[in-house]
Amino acid sequence: MRGLGTFAFAVLFCISGRAASAAPRDADSTGFAPQYKPTLAVGRSAGEITIDGQMQDAGWTGAARATGFCEVQPGDQIRPIVRSEAWVTYDDENLYVALFADDDPEEIRVSLRERDDIWRDDYFGLMLDPYGDASSGYEFFVNPLGIQGDLRLIRGGEEEDMAFDAIWHSKGVITERGYQVEIAIPFSSIRFPDLPVQNWRATFWRDHQRDARRRFAWSAVDRDDPCWMCNWGTLAGIEGIRSERQVDVIANVIGSGSEQLRDLSDPDGPHEREDATAEASATLRYGLSSNATAEVTINPDFSQIESDATEIDVNQPFAIFYSERRPFFQEGTELYDSWISAVYTRSILNPDVAGKFTARYGRTGVGYTLARDADSPYLVPLAEFTEGGSVGHSVSQIARVRRSFGENSFLGALITDRRIEDGGAGTVGSIDAGLQFWKNYRLESQLAVSRTAEPDLPGAIPGGDAIRFGREGHTAALDGETFTGEGIYASLERSATIWNSDFDYWEYAPTFRTDNGFTYQNDYRQANWWNGLDFRPNGTWIKEWGPRFGFGRRWFYDGRLQEEWIRPHADLQLRYDTNLFLEYWRGASRWNDELYGGRRLATVDLSSSFSEMFGLNGTAVWGRDIYRTFGDDAVLGRVVNLSASGRIRPTSRLQISPSWEYARMRHPVSDATLYDGYVLRTRATLQLTPALSSRLVLEYDEFSDRLRIEPLVTYRANAFTVLFLGYGGRMQKYGPGSPYPDRMGEPEWRNTSHRFFAKFQYLLRV
Repeated sequence: MRGLGTFAFAVLFCISGRAASAAPRDADSTGFAPQYKPTLAVGRSAGEITIDGQMQDAGWTGAARATGFCEVQPGDQIRPIVRSEAWVTYDDENLYVALFADDDPEEIRVSLRERDDIWRDDYFGLMLDPYGDASSGYEFFVNPLGIQGDLRLIRGGEEEDMAFDAIWHSKGVITERGYQVEIAIPFSSIRFPDLPVQNWRATFWRDHQRDARRRFAWSAVDRDDPCWMCNWGTLAGIEGIRSERQVDVIANVIGSGSEQLRDLSDPDGPHEREDATAEASATLRYGLSSNATAEVTINPDFSQIESDATEIDVNQPFAIFYSERRPFFQEGTELYDSWISAVYTRSILNPDVAGKFTARYGRTGVGYTLARDADSPYLVPLAEFTEGGSVGHSVSQIARVRRSFGENSFLGALITDRRIEDGGAGTVGSIDAGLQFWKNYRLESQLAVSRTAEPDLPGAIPGGDAIRFGREGHTAALDGETFTGEGIYASLERSATIWNSDFDYWEYAPTFRTDNGFTYQNDYRQANWWNGLDFRPNGTWIKEWGPRFGFGRRWFYDGRLQEEWIRPHADLQLRYDTNLFLEYWRGASRWNDELYGGRRLATVDLSSSFSEMFGLNGTAVWGRDIYRTFGDDAVLGRVVNLSASGRIRPTSRLQISPSWEYARMRHPVSDATLYDGYVLRTRATLQLTPALSSRLVLEYDEFSDRLRIEPLVTYRANAFTVLFLGYGGRMQKYGPGSPYPDRMGEPEWRNTSHRFFAKFQYLLRV
């Protein structure tokens, strides 16, 4: 493995000179020249503007016009095949944007969808970095009908927060020349410096999906510059604006009634019925200024309207991460993000009351969160698996400060603290930093130290008394022990046109925990190095492709080898927005104090949006993997994992999204089945109007022989004013072949639980 790594480094070093010498493209043979970091002088509107998609109001007279778009993907800053243009102006309350997308109206990809579900349509929009430091930003996109999709850029644009929602207004119209959309973004919906004159880093971005997925941008992109946001242009001269002090009141009323089988193993037993209940809650968001907000929520309804999709956890010893989708935690997500997951807001499960303060003072961002949780989950990370339980009421505090400097560089500090009502606490202090240097290189690091004082809750972690960790022989039981631990992350990355590289080091002490975060494994040190090449022929079938090679090693904290691997893989971007990923993983892993040296897994992943009506994704993984049990039956079994999902649009209003996940392992000698099963899920959505929709989720889990049924009707006036009417039902299979085989006769299905609910949420902006 060492020889392969040396060889890979030598090859990449030889070509690095070419990568480093790449330069922005000049004018082509037709005279087209991409514009790098353009500036648009924006003036005040000449009158009122009504958002109707027509752009005929007097307010558009003399608006600044952004032209000269280029194709940035897959073409390298070339003349686009269609024309795009954007107009910009503003008044005291709103930033106005008009988007003009020339196209064949018969070829436009568009559907009537709910907001934030436009990403398989053609879309056009604006990206904003009001503070100009390339640390975070906003994305406001619309499809040709004006249906919205908004996101928050975090980690310098490397990641997108899909849960972000804002109040803004849009209307789109398909015309004989293509489509046009009118947008108004209230200044109260974004954060910007408290300055008399604003100069915002920004760009306009259009996604055009046909035989290839083409991206057009107002500001050209230097592919040799890893700071993508640094390539944006500037909206200059926005004067005399401010976000007026205002209060957003989000009121919730939810009513529900449910019934469930008391003993799941006895289908003929009694059902327990909960009387219909109704609860009210309120969230107050106070905009202190253009760069600061405070929020308080009382008795919040943090219920999710749609349950998380079931993940196959057979042979999975670690806790599973689920994304945050609750609106209260949207403000400041980019601020709390860090490589060591010290903040995972779903660790605050069911708060009675919570408050937040988020502000940005120049290049310094600060945040503070306080919450009293009525049902606190508790994770116990270990070297080979995760234990968990619940510790009841707790109070959590999270404080964060982050100072940016230069371009895409920062220094930050974080403190989290959770105090459990029945005794015990967990505190984490962390410092982190990112430094961009020599244009193509980046250094990242984080040090976190935790102090854990366990509560004394016998039985909270079943079997925890028998599980030991650390030099002192601590137990996994919650038995009042106190200890400290550290987590370390360091990374050196190179990002350029052709050669990209990433060396990472991780270290988690056996006693390191993050009570308000998501640390599912500790007791290891790990070093890994990844290298990759990118080639962009932009041919008829192959748009981009690149070979990659990675290798690494992980040790237990006491120095014993835990895992080592080599990982050659390749990415291909093909015609019709088709992506192919190929990987071969080979290595050795220790489980239950035995080293298994023959682990090998091959992966093929294919995704394609080859037409407006159909799209598909499929993954196949096969090879030899460890059957992770703690008895003598742990072996290196033959494994097959398959998954497939699709997107079917029979009409512009109806979308059906089926998915299937399958997992099987066989004994290497006897060929006996160690596990075998699948999860089948279908989600069908009918959009009746831009505001009114209905959806049905059906999910069958073969491992538990359980069926889930969830219909829902939604009326959404805006991102925060919404009415839901829904039902959640569970059915269990009994009889031969089921998890409950004692019943005689033929297999039969029984309804084990059902719940009806109605929720009304209303945003009042004062």
